[in-house]
Amino acid sequence: MKDSPDNVNTTDWLDTIRWNDDGLVPAIAQDAETGDILMMAWMNRESLRLTAEEGQAIYWSRSRARLWRKGESSGHQQLVKDIRLDCDEDVILLKVEQKGGIACHTGRKSCFYRTLEGDQWISVEPVIKDPDAIYGKS
Repeated sequence: MKDSPDNVNTTDWLDTIRWNDDGLVPAIAQDAETGDILMMAWMNRESLRLTAEEGQAIYWSRSRARLWRKGESSGHQQLVKDIRLDCDEDVILLKVEQKGGIACHTGRKSCFYRTLEGDQWISVEPVIKDPDAIYGKS
């Protein structure tokens, strides 16, 4: 497989991305300061373009079939410090400042709070804030 050139010249930077059949690309949010992986979500062309323009993470919600501004319900916005594209041009990395220190809807810092121990998933990260206090009672 041939590496992509260091600098890609296209008429639209979004054309470089290898979107999946649904017009989406996975996006990983990483804490810009600590390097911790916070979450993974999907982006379409519009959400990525708006993210680059506004400097705030905006994803595509597959379940709601609409744009989702991270923090619109919780207040836990992600301010984007850097946007990177992987070598295969099919994954986005957002280096972010996570407002409120909570990225996960479970009230944890990261969505990756479980570890495999033997044949069980064990929660190893604490809940920072009860989700009911963030979103209200369900």
